[in-house]
Amino acid sequence: MNDIATVNAVSNAAPYLVAIRNGTHQWSADEPVALGGADLGPTPHQLLLSALGACTAVTLRMYSARKSWALEEVQVELQFNPDGPPAGGGNDIRRRITLRGELSAEQRERLLQIANACPIHKVLSGEVRIATSLA
Repeated sequence: MNDIATVNAVSNAAPYLVAIRNGTHQWSADEPVALGGADLGPTPHQLLLSALGACTAVTLRMYSARKSWALEEVQVELQFNPDGPPAGGGNDIRRRITLRGELSAEQRERLLQIANACPIHKVLSGEVRIATSLA
């Protein structure tokens, strides 16, 4: 098993509060008060978006560093179903990337291509199979 990608989520406190751990780090998820939660952490949808945002930013920084490009900052703004649930089913994620630094138009275009190749983008845009069992 790949320990880097192993996470445990436990809910036994406030109505929807979930403690999440990976062996090194700990974080939380919850639902907003309007949905019966205590709003003690981001929602699961926000955590999903944060994975894509973090992966996008890190991927762009790593690529720029290897190329010695003058990328100073990456900002990634993400929205889940910003126009409501799609009529045809599925889900939409809107991602807006702001790049700061002295970059040519060609470098900026290449970074957009690289953003679309980040590992989490590939996972979310590909087929995902989830095997679920009871312990």
